[in-house]
Amino acid sequence: MNANDTSAAEAANGAGAADAVQQEPSSQGAPSGQADLEARHAELSDAYLRAKAEIENTRRRADEEVGKARKFAVESFAETLLPVKDSLEAAIAMPAASPEQILEGVHATLRQLTAALERNKVIEVNPPAGTRFDPHQHQAISVVPATQEPNTVVAVLQKGYLIADRVLRPALVTVSAPA
Repeated sequence: MNANDTSAAEAANGAGAADAVQQEPSSQGAPSGQADLEARHAELSDAYLRAKAEIENTRRRADEEVGKARKFAVESFAETLLPVKDSLEAAIAMPAASPEQILEGVHATLRQLTAALERNKVIEVNPPAGTRFDPHQHQAISVVPATQEPNTVVAVLQKGYLIADRVLRPALVTVSAPA
């Protein structure tokens, strides 16, 4: 058969040949298409399960790291305070020390403590007289008549402290009364 004979035979068959062509892919294509879909579904399901497991593992590792960070957060701070404790214990171990020696030791220990706090970003809040009252860092204990401007610090009763710009303890102050 040549090309003309083939096209004539197809024309003669007409719709019957077209129906056969349409039925053939659908009858043979369905199982192969179904198998492709099932394979694709299995592949996507596997990828989904792996991604889900990876997310759960990442979340678990992050939770463990946060737990460790909380547990050991004070480690550095505690290390800087150990020399202060050692100095206090050394002072107690010297019962025959003179008052001058004790006072000198107390001053040295205070310097150690101040240095340890500064290394750990603990900052003293001790406003001088005349400083504007700041309710974010100061706590007014009383309002007193004074010759200075109203709403300014007259005296500090107890120092306050900040850590990384967060108030640990506000400074307890007396404030000048409004005129």
